[in-house]
Amino acid sequence: MNVSNQYPTQVLLAEDDDEDYLIFSLAIEELSFKVVLTRAENGDILFKLLDEKNPDIVFLDLLMPCKDGRQCLREIRANRKYDAIPIIVYSSLSDLQNVEFTYREGANLYAIKPHTLLELKTILEKIFSIDWKKVMYFPPRSGFVLNPQ
Repeated sequence: MNVSNQYPTQVLLAEDDDEDYLIFSLAIEELSFKVVLTRAENGDILFKLLDEKNPDIVFLDLLMPCKDGRQCLREIRANRKYDAIPIIVYSSLSDLQNVEFTYREGANLYAIKPHTLLELKTILEKIFSIDWKKVMYFPPRSGFVLNPQ
């Protein structure tokens, strides 16, 4: 993803919580990047939208109804047609077990949900500054978690 790109970045956010979605969409609106945001309220809808929207990047909450984020991550990474889509885990869970699981299963980054809009904007700017179209970024374990602090 190139932030200087004239075309908007297609972002698919798998998030069931209305308030978390609202905060995420407000942060996206305040960024200088052109972004089209689509929401999947659960894991089943996520898979329908993956094919319909052909997103440039997926933000994946772990705690969702129907299929949770862990199950979705496994299924996405098991399907070769989604290999080029970066997956950013976007979760309030910060325990080592979930971080390790998502790292092993092929997530590209793990963003812990911040407490303020400013912290979220900072995290999103880091994520969107990566040129995902040129390189599929898999950081070392030490750089995998984006923490708002």
